[in-house]
Amino acid sequence: MTDRNGQFFWVELMTSDPQAALAFYTDVVGWDTMPFGEDGGYTLVVGSAGPLGGVMAIPDEAKECGMTPWWGGYIASADVDADAARLVAAGGSIKRPAEDIDGVGRFAVMGDPGGATFMLLKGSSPDGMEAPPPMAMGHVGWHELYSGNFDADMAFYTGQFGWTKGEAMDMGDMGIYQLVSQTGGSDFPSMSGGIMPIPKEMPAPLWLFYFVVGDIDAAAARVTAGGGSILHGPSEVPGGSWIVQALDPQGAMFALVGTRADTGEAA
Repeated sequence: MTDRNGQFFWVELMTSDPQAALAFYTDVVGWDTMPFGEDGGYTLVVGSAGPLGGVMAIPDEAKECGMTPWWGGYIASADVDADAARLVAAGGSIKRPAEDIDGVGRFAVMGDPGGATFMLLKGSSPDGMEAPPPMAMGHVGWHELYSGNFDADMAFYTGQFGWTKGEAMDMGDMGIYQLVSQTGGSDFPSMSGGIMPIPKEMPAPLWLFYFVVGDIDAAAARVTAGGGSILHGPSEVPGGSWIVQALDPQGAMFALVGTRADTGEAA
C-alpha cells in the first residue's frame, strides 16, 4: 500500500444541508455516494479511483462557534499525538485536541502558522490508502493554500511534512505563487499544489481543493444551474488545464480543474 504520511489524502465537507450539497456535487463533479456508519450522518463521495472524502452536517458545537460550510483536508499521520506536538513546536496550533473516532481512527484539528486549518488522521486499519492516478476524475487534482503568513507557512509545510518546492511564479501585486510537491519530487509533473499569500478579497486563510472534471465550461454551467456561484474562471493555468473557483449553494468554497472542449488540451 502507498505510504501517504505527510500528504493530503481525504477531504471533508461540513455543511448546513448535507443532502442538498450531495445533490449539487454529484451533478457538478460526477461523484457516486456511499453511506457510512449506522446513523446515516456521514456520506462518502466516490471518484473514478474510489472514495476520496465525505459530507456531513456541521456539528452543533461547531455551529455555536460560528462555523460556516467549509471543505477541510486530512493529512495522513503515523502518530497523531506526536505529530500534533511537533507541529505546535514548529509554529502551528491545536484547534481540537487528538481524539478517537470509533471505527475510523484518531484525529486532531490543526492550524498552520498563518491560520489555515487542516486535520491529522491515523486510520484504524494498518493499511494505507492507495493514491489515485494523477488527475483521476472526481478526485483532488490540486491543493492550494491561501496563506496568512507566506514565509512561515512555507517553512512549516516543507520542514514538517517533507514537501518540496518547485517553480516560484511572480504574480505581480498578488505576490509569489510557489509550486509544492507532497511526494518529494521537484519537477512540475509531480507538483500537487501551490502556496500563495492570501488575496485581500479572501476573508481568512484556507486550503482550497480542486476537483477534477471533464469539460470545464460544462462543469461551470452545472455550478450555476445548481444554485452555486462562480468566483473566478474558467481560466487557463500553466500546463494547459482550465480552472474554476466557486461557492456551492450553502456557501462553501471549492474549485474545479478540467479541459476546454474547443482546445482539446488535457488536464
